[in-house]
Amino acid sequence: MSWIDIGHIDDIPLRGARIVKTAVGCVAVFRTAEEEVFAASNSCPHKGGPLSEGIVHGKSVTCPLHNWVFSLETGEAQGADEGRIATYPIRLDAGRLLLDGEAVGKRSAA
Repeated sequence: MSWIDIGHIDDIPLRGARIVKTAVGCVAVFRTAEEEVFAASNSCPHKGGPLSEGIVHGKSVTCPLHNWVFSLETGEAQGADEGRIATYPIRLDAGRLLLDGEAVGKRSAA
């Protein structure tokens, strides 16, 4: 893994998200609880809604366009919806957010 420092955990509000721009597209970084973060695709597979603008609840995010709900742990759509979003390894080290640049780089460009 190739860890890239993308900022401090306090850069993301509780139950909120921020965008990280990469060479292959935007990745959304979500903060669910005090020290719990997830990284995933910013685009909903249903209609391309910006997931970083969705509602973060528990370990899930709800798309702001049509209310599809995705697990931030697995990327799987929950409920009756079908689909998934890409998820990426992210970790917290002394308050710094570290994203696996190698995993993001393996994603195909949209």
